[in-house]
Parts: sequence; C-alpha cells; structure tokens
Amino acid sequence: MAVLRRAAAAAAALALAAAPAAPPARAAAPPNLAADPVRDAVTPVLESLGVPRAWTMSRGGGVTVAVLDSGVDEDQADLAGSVTAGPDYTRGANPPGVAPKRLHGTNMASIIAGHGHGPGGTEGVVGVAPEARLLSVRVILERDEPGFAEFTGGGRYTGTIAQGIRYAVDHGADVVSLSLGRSYPTPRERDAVAYAISRNAVVVAAAGNSGAEDDPRGAGGRPAPARGARRPGGGAPTRYFYPASFPGVISVAAVDARGRHAGFSNRNSGVVVSAPGVQIIGAGPDGRYWIGDGTSPATAFVSGVAALIRSRHRGLAPALVTQAIVAGTGNRPARGYDRGVGFGRVDAAAALAASDTLAGARTGGAGLPAGKRFATGPVRPVQVVHRSGGLVFACLLICALSLLGLAGSAVLLRGDRDPGE
Repeated sequence: MAVLRRAAAAAAALALAAAPAAPPARAAAPPNLAADPVRDAVTPVLESLGVPRAWTMSRGGGVTVAVLDSGVDEDQADLAGSVTAGPDYTRGANPPGVAPKRLHGTNMASIIAGHGHGPGGTEGVVGVAPEARLLSVRVILERDEPGFAEFTGGGRYTGTIAQGIRYAVDHGADVVSLSLGRSYPTPRERDAVAYAISRNAVVVAAAGNSGAEDDPRGAGGRPAPARGARRPGGGAPTRYFYPASFPGVISVAAVDARGRHAGFSNRNSGVVVSAPGVQIIGAGPDGRYWIGDGTSPATAFVSGVAALIRSRHRGLAPALVTQAIVAGTGNRPARGYDRGVGFGRVDAAAALAASDTLAGARTGGAGLPAGKRFATGPVRPVQVVHRSGGLVFACLLICALSLLGLAGSAVLLRGDRDPGE
C-alpha cells in the first residue's frame, strides 16, 4: 500500500497517498477559505466522468456495494448512515487491543458512495453513487498496521478475500468492489468470483500498481490494497493481478486527468476500462482527507458507476453491466483497445444511456427450458461399438492403395493428351 503523509488544509487535514515510486511529500497550497477545498477538488474529477449528468438518471438508491478492504469508518461524516459493518476476517493478526486503521477502506468507500456533510451536504467528499448503501468487509490489513507481518506471513489468512466475496454476495451485495489484489491466482478466489457472478453480482477489481507488462514469469505476493508485488528478494513484477484478471471481473486501470495511462498502472489483456487514479481525494477516519494515486481509486469510481446502473436497472446481468460500461467509455484508444487503458475511460452518463438499451435485451427464453432436451423417447446410454484392430488396419490399407491408383491414373491420362493442346 502507498505511504500516506499529512498536510494541513483549512479545517481538514490533507495527505499524499503516493504511488509506489512517489516523490517526497510536499506542502499543500493555501486553500481558498471561501469554499470547501475538498469539494472543489472532487467536483472536476466527477465532471470528467459525466457523473453530475448521470445523477439525473440514477444516484445509486436501493443498491448495496460491498467494499472488501481494510475496513470502513462508519462514523466518517461523509459516510455516516450509509455503512453496514460485516465481519473482520483479519481478526487476530493485530495484537490484542489494537484497533483497525481503516484508512484505505474508508477512502475507497467515500469515492464510491460519499454523500458529503454540512449544510445541504455541500462539504466533504461526494461519491459517484451517493445514495448507495455500503457493506464493509475487512479482508486485508494496511502495511503500517502492527499485525501486517503476521497477516502476510502465514497461511491462516490466505482465504480472506474469497471469504469476503462469498459473505458479501450472500448478504445482498449488488456490486463487489475490490481495490486490492495479489500477483498470483488462487483456486478459492477464482471459485468465489465465479460464485458471485453466478449469483448476479458485479465484480470490479484493481489492475494493480506495479507497472508490469508482458512478463511471462510469475511473482510472489499477498493480498493488499491495489499494489503490485515482486518476487522475494527482487525480480520482475507480475504481469497479471488477481482477482482483477479472472474472467468476468471488470479490471480497472488508472489514468491521469488527461486520460493518459498512469505509469504505475499494470498493462495486460485483462484490463477492461480505466478511470482517474492520480491525485484523487477521498475521506479518511478522524475527519481527515487524503490525496492518493493508484488503481484503487480508479476501481472505486467504476464500482460507483456499476452501482448507478444497477440502481436504474435492478438485476441487470453482470455481463450487460460490463457491456454498458464499455459501450459508454470515452477517450478511447486509437485502435479501440489498449492493454494500458482497456476500452477507454469510463463515462457514467454514457454508461447509463447504454444500459437503457441493453436492459431491453432478451437474456432468457432461448433454446429449451431447463430439464428439456431435443431428442424424444427415453434416455438411453451411449453404445460403444468395438472394432477389430486388424479390420481397421485393412480398411486403411485399402483406402491408401485406392488413392495411389487414382493418382497413377491421373498421371497416365495427362501423358496421353494431344501435344497441341
């Protein structure tokens, strides 16, 4: 996870959540005290994604987004009343009496569904789907928590992400947001993703921050907030990131404010779309706000867009939600697709418009009903006919000789032609 550094700004404390190779922290510019500096910084990003236009069609009401992360501060002003706390699958990793930090998870939750605070909700962070509900499931520790080594060192916690996905789906999550991942796939996570999609949940995950591309070699790593991992003792970064690279998952890359690929964002053929991931403001515990880089916030933006679609079209199949998001992308690559940015930068309003068309698509009724088949009469076992090996060889030999005879006849006929032809 990225290092976080604080800097004062008006009534809020701003800090820099740097990408893996970030420059040293720098002091924030003096804020404009006549306006809320947090909201002023958040609004241009939302406008670039068409979110205010999308709010005329949907604000995420009636949808639950599961935030599988380091935990969410339920009392944060921009999230108060919107968060339900699920289980903590990391319990026991931190020493007794140490409270979860919950910084990364709170930050992502605010980007997805922050509703602001103050008079008319005009202060603080407003997310993409401000009326959505959030289900917080703690499945990772942050790097600076005292139990991080315990969490990453043993096999006891290897299944936390898979457990969290299944819990979220079983408790009504419409969208599962995973601003985290590891550099290798596990069968339990693959099965959990398949379970989520089979239960009609949309799964969105981070493409990873190791800047990796076209490396056929694997790499080590434990589940962590969207960052890449390297082999123990060094080595090349991983090419793919999981769960993002599992089939059916919307893998999200990061771009800068101009829609250009962010250098830290992984490039691979699993990337579906991209979203802003450079200098993104989100809320944190204790009333502070944080500025960060990564595919983590990019994933949160796309999870919010998925929530808007699911709110407008309840139960729309995950594949159609993905198709709507892809169809609505802007700033598309010249050739239509690029491993760095996928099919382009997400656009909330255009995705909702595309979902209106897709919602009328016929997704059932094709073929025969379940339990029916094309044949009539009772089902009989398949009969296997056994042939003599000698008989098979004799048939092959006769066929070969016949072909040779035909070829010889063709040569003789060609030789008898009139020389004047």
